[in-house]
Amino acid sequence: MTIAQEKDLQAYCLETARRARRAAEALVIVSAETKDAWLREAAAQLRGREADLLAANALDLEAAPGFGLNDAQADRLRLTSERIEGIAQVMEQIALFPEPIGEVMETSVRPNGLQLQKVRVPLGVVFFVYESRPNVTADAAALCVKSGNAVILRGGKEAAHSSRAIVDILRTVAEEKGIPVDAVQLVSVADREAVGHFLALPEWIDLAIPRGGEGLIRRVAAEAQMPVIKHFSGNCHVYVDAEADLEMAASIVVNSKCQRMGVCNAAESLVVHAEVAPGFLPRVCEKLQAQEVEIRGDAETRALFPGAVAASEEDYAAEFLGPVLSVRVVPSLEEAVAHINKYGSKHTDAIVTDSQTAATRFATEVDTAAVMINASTRFNDGGEFGLGAEIGISTDKFHARGPCGLKELTSYKYVVQGSGQIRG
Repeated sequence: MTIAQEKDLQAYCLETARRARRAAEALVIVSAETKDAWLREAAAQLRGREADLLAANALDLEAAPGFGLNDAQADRLRLTSERIEGIAQVMEQIALFPEPIGEVMETSVRPNGLQLQKVRVPLGVVFFVYESRPNVTADAAALCVKSGNAVILRGGKEAAHSSRAIVDILRTVAEEKGIPVDAVQLVSVADREAVGHFLALPEWIDLAIPRGGEGLIRRVAAEAQMPVIKHFSGNCHVYVDAEADLEMAASIVVNSKCQRMGVCNAAESLVVHAEVAPGFLPRVCEKLQAQEVEIRGDAETRALFPGAVAASEEDYAAEFLGPVLSVRVVPSLEEAVAHINKYGSKHTDAIVTDSQTAATRFATEVDTAAVMINASTRFNDGGEFGLGAEIGISTDKFHARGPCGLKELTSYKYVVQGSGQIRG
């Protein structure tokens, strides 16, 4: 890249961020009714312009092999009539949620008569960097605008035509409904250097959210000069306790691993109490092998299931995103917790047990964003949690943790009402 090109790119990123800031400032006074009308009309237009969306998506699918996308990745990119309907329904669901902005979270009255309110407010401008899934474009825009934020969308080049077609519809409807058009902007350059320029604009951008591979997320976390909501990886565990219902446990393990393997809330590690391992592991490993899952286990696992191969330290820490599962047998719940806290990624961890005492200890002691008790790890999801949609799942502890929906895209301010009080 020449110096002139670099300056042009830097100027483009700065102007995009400035436009987003102006839109965010204007969006503060837009009514809930206007935002909801935008969401509903956008959903209707997405349905009405299905042919345009499918034509744009066909261009992306045609180019997919040139980007090195395999069949599974191309399927994530693909739009169909059913998937477009799903996108529209999510936007309508978000419109049904109560308006978050202006919500009074807490109130109190001080002895001197000052009345305090803690009031929910937008974050401002969100820079969202994400993978090549067209539905994520619509989800992120809907969540950000409903929560009063402007969003700069930097999607993968593999979905460029699909994302542009979606954003064009959202912006057209925004203009019609009185939403600041630049509340939703799609970065129009594929150059990776653009990401770095945006991350260096903390005076214009309030929050960065990366959603994609670990390399992308680590780059954003390292370069961002503004706060970042993120998770690096999803090494999710299922622990089968000594007092587990083993039929339930087998069902949960297989679903957690196999229902969809290439996602962040799929199980990557299985931990089994030694008391139930002889009766449980051979059976569940056979079920997993029937799904073509490779078992990598410790010595106890391999003794109980000869089809397993030896697991390494790296395997226990790995997010496989495919048909591999690490397995360890432990003598106690304490050892299970220690294993998970050592190797886990603080994303989603599950216990299967009939003991409320064990469940409570596990939920208290495991350091993770979401604890599942007798349920699949696959439920750690914004839609499944009733958030309507999510812009990502956070393993951070500040400012949001777990699936990030409308409320996680807000902050708060204190509004103090007085009647002439002065401080002595």
